[in-house]
Amino acid sequence: MTTFAETLKKEIARVARKELREEITALRKLGATQRADISALKKEVNSLQSSLNRLEKIRAAPSSPGSMAKPSPTAKPTPVTPRGKPGRKVTFTAERLKAQRARLGFTQEQMAQLLGVSGLSIWKWETGGAVPRASRVPQILDRLAMSKRDALALISQSA
Repeated sequence: MTTFAETLKKEIARVARKELREEITALRKLGATQRADISALKKEVNSLQSSLNRLEKIRAAPSSPGSMAKPSPTAKPTPVTPRGKPGRKVTFTAERLKAQRARLGFTQEQMAQLLGVSGLSIWKWETGGAVPRASRVPQILDRLAMSKRDALALISQSA
């Protein structure tokens, strides 16, 4: 009786696999076409994003060299969003902080004034001993993306 039960079980499993094979094949084909569609949509989004960036650069560019106006010293510099690939989250890292401080040519004290923290905090962040609060990270990333001129203007305003 055991042999009959095993044979019956194997036969039921074989028939079930045969029945499901067509449905699984159809699902695989559908999944492949959806992945292809997603890939095409991603390419289209990237193309549109690059077109938008080009248009923003053209719109922001002055029409003539003499039309550039100097910002007033009392005006706050506009925050610059950190550059990165669309859809990717920009995170705070000690290496990025060190690199940006070196790019700006700032001391740890100057960087601390720019970010509104203590010099000890900058040292701890750069050595990896601590990380800034999550609520402050967007502001820190905005200030790290500033040009040297804007950063110096902001430091002199806060002093």
